Amino acid sequence: MPIKIPATLPAYSTLRAEGIMMMREDQAEMQEIRPMRIALLNLMPKKIETETQFARLIAASPLQVELTLVRPTEHVSKTESQAHIGAHYVPFQEIRHQKFDGLIITGAPIEHLPYEEVTYWDEMQEIMEWSQTNVHSTFGVCWGGMAMLYHFWGIPKHMLDHKAFGCYPQKNLAPKSPFLRGFSDNFVIPVSRWTEIAEADIRAQPELVPLLGSDETGSCLVEDPRHRALYIFNHFEYDSDTLKHEYDRDVAKGTPINVPMNYYPNDDPSKPPQNRWKSHAHLLYGNWIAEMYLTTPFDIDKIGTVVEDRRG
Repeated sequence: MPIKIPATLPAYSTLRAEGIMMMREDQAEMQEIRPMRIALLNLMPKKIETETQFARLIAASPLQVELTLVRPTEHVSKTESQAHIGAHYVPFQEIRHQKFDGLIITGAPIEHLPYEEVTYWDEMQEIMEWSQTNVHSTFGVCWGGMAMLYHFWGIPKHMLDHKAFGCYPQKNLAPKSPFLRGFSDNFVIPVSRWTEIAEADIRAQPELVPLLGSDETGSCLVEDPRHRALYIFNHFEYDSDTLKHEYDRDVAKGTPINVPMNYYPNDDPSKPPQNRWKSHAHLLYGNWIAEMYLTTPFDIDKIGTVVEDRRG
């Protein structure tokens, strides 16, 4: 089944050209089913790039998904067209009365700031609390996941002495988890961050379940059953050339940066990078949506009050 997004969204034409099934809003209204409702709180400066990356992963699901793009109410991006944001994004305060099967909170380029110094932190806390009553399952990505761990568990982020940057091997720590169905024992995932969550802090909370981790870059994916959430600190959603663009940008600015680890063939930036994470990216987000479908209430008004199980 296809993903339902506005035909005017740049991701629509991009994903359609890739052969992904797309559905206009008028087509979706003709189908007598309840689509999965997923909100994307996009905190990244490159809105179009990020929304396309996540829409691509969500669209791989066999279920019909309705994607809603959300932004903090008071924070206005200075790096993206205001016409695009105005046409396709809704402020959180306008959808706070609605219910969603899923919520994705993206990363944000504000790792160096204490959470309390983020200009929209108060609203972020409001959104995270709102997710407990109005969202069935939340997926916090990079800074978004770290922020949720801090808000719900008081777990801090720690600055690294150098940027973790490249494609790092990961271990499957919970092969029986439904979120890791089909996963290999090890694989790589793009990493691009200046902060980390200490594994000891996660393991100090027995309710948190480590799912993926790396000897080199630490915790990667954590399940939080109490808050019906997943936290991932790396970037399965990245395109093949996303790390290349980040590297080229820093080189052009004269910013000290290492060649992304395990990314270019023979670590040679003159060669095209190889994508070695796409299949696992689709597996993870497909498993998340499938698990959400099996446990979310069919009556959307009951989200946040009950959990159903349709496994049979």
